[in-house]
Amino acid sequence: MQTTSKNISLSSEQQKSVSSDQLTKKSTLALANNLLKYSAIFWFLAIMAGQWLFFYYILSFYGFSVINDNMEIWNRWEALGSSPYKAGDSAGNLVFAAHTIGAGIVAFGGALQLIPKVRAVAPRFHKINGYIYLATVFCLAMSGFYLSWIRGASPDTVSAIGTSINGFLILGFAFLAVKHAINRDIATHRQWAIRLFLVSNAQWFLRVGVFSYMITGTVLGAKPAFGDPFFTIWTFACFLLPLAAAQLYFYASTRPNANLKIVAAAVLFILTMLMIIGVIGLTPFLMQIVSGEPISF
Repeated sequence: MQTTSKNISLSSEQQKSVSSDQLTKKSTLALANNLLKYSAIFWFLAIMAGQWLFFYYILSFYGFSVINDNMEIWNRWEALGSSPYKAGDSAGNLVFAAHTIGAGIVAFGGALQLIPKVRAVAPRFHKINGYIYLATVFCLAMSGFYLSWIRGASPDTVSAIGTSINGFLILGFAFLAVKHAINRDIATHRQWAIRLFLVSNAQWFLRVGVFSYMITGTVLGAKPAFGDPFFTIWTFACFLLPLAAAQLYFYASTRPNANLKIVAAAVLFILTMLMIIGVIGLTPFLMQIVSGEPISF
């Protein structure tokens, strides 16, 4: 009887221990899920804020220059080795104008497509804005090919290749986003829409990354310069790194692994902070371009 009693007591203690471990695992998993969720929200809000500031710059500088027939002002970028406006090339100038203004539409309208509340409250707006967004990213990809390989807007062949790869990704992701929307596979559609949003804004990520590199490198005591290998790598990483971060988020969010979720959340948080540093550096510089003040970098 005593042995049976001891066995029952041990069994009860083991059950309590197992139950306690399960509660601990559940609470850790819940915490990890929240960390991942809010790190993704933080990332998106930082992107949206930076994108809308970029939209203001595009509208103020490129939009008004077209309205006022003052496209020569684009060559304020000559100080940094770029001459977007070419006298006598009306077709090329118009394509460049359409490309830049299209980037503004993507920056502003694309973020709205990804806000769940907008989709739920205004589904008709989401649908119309989606059509406009898709038409715009298609034009961005095609004009990017023209500007890189025909007009010679890219500074070198590596940049032209990077722009072309990015353009093909835009077209492919747009097709897949539409395909899954038609099939009513909303979860998969949303993933491809996020990927499309990221590659469509590669030029913004490119600029933000450059400023983040220059600022963090200087703060850390390095001497970043435009000839560094970073710039060649970033030509491709400006769209591949955001895609990799998004894929990590998609993967971690579907796995019941708390450690994986915490690692993914940490990666997103670090990338967001680096991106914010880039936005803080880029925005005053763009405002300097708009103001007409001498360019200093």
